[in-house]
Amino acid sequence: MSAAIETRCGTVARNRPFRRALPVVPLAVLMALAPMQAYAGSEPRSADPPPASKAPAPAKKAHKMQLGAHAWWRKPWVLPTAGAVAFLAAMRIHEGSSHGPFGIDYRLKAQDKNGFFSRSNQLGLEFGTVAFEAAGALFLGNHKGLGHVFWQSADASVFAGFAADALKYTFRRARPFQSKGPNAFFQGTDQSFPSGEVTLQASFVTPFILHYRHRYPWIWAAELLPVYDAYGRMKSQGHWQSDVIAGWLLGTAFGYWASQRKVPLLVEILPHGVSVGFYKRF
Repeated sequence: MSAAIETRCGTVARNRPFRRALPVVPLAVLMALAPMQAYAGSEPRSADPPPASKAPAPAKKAHKMQLGAHAWWRKPWVLPTAGAVAFLAAMRIHEGSSHGPFGIDYRLKAQDKNGFFSRSNQLGLEFGTVAFEAAGALFLGNHKGLGHVFWQSADASVFAGFAADALKYTFRRARPFQSKGPNAFFQGTDQSFPSGEVTLQASFVTPFILHYRHRYPWIWAAELLPVYDAYGRMKSQGHWQSDVIAGWLLGTAFGYWASQRKVPLLVEILPHGVSVGFYKRF
């Protein structure tokens, strides 16, 4: 995924082990889904019909379920709203005025190279996300439930990556560390707008959130991945605020698109055996 890999900003020390890649830990939020059955997405089948004397009971349950359908976390607008609020909460208050075409861009002070937002941790999250996504899709296969969502996530990440690359080569925006300012578009080979790594994280988590938010509201915590990466990329002076917001919106849009497809596009393109799932083959 060339779109997701941005190594020009910040240098990773060769002797720094990736075991310090602390942000990979949040992937456990999605890995907690692993114990679910492959057909977790299907509705449970009811047992034997209840006795005639308890006939009114199902009506009450149906009514409760109907009310639950209107819960706030089931609304489509919650996804962009929650992501924006989480991002703003992660932003620290800065001094000085904002600039750029969107009026929100300013350069953050460079972070401690050994801190939580270090470039090595960002790369650890990036490579860990790609590996986790690919492993889940290939192992579980394109079936109802978790395996199908993994393939939707892979669909979103691949095509969102292509779109991010196209935008990078189109706008050719200079990065903050180049000291050209936030208005420096069409600058040779610069590729700041949008953030490919934030696009990756947003496209990765969106299908999981859309699929499981009805039954597991805590899945919204997965939005911490793009929030962390967005702030880390700004702390590395690799992206402006508008870069990471555009990347988050782009990844979220492709995640929504992929979640609406009954058959992931990659499944249609790749050989059928690839999407069967290794756990079914052996």
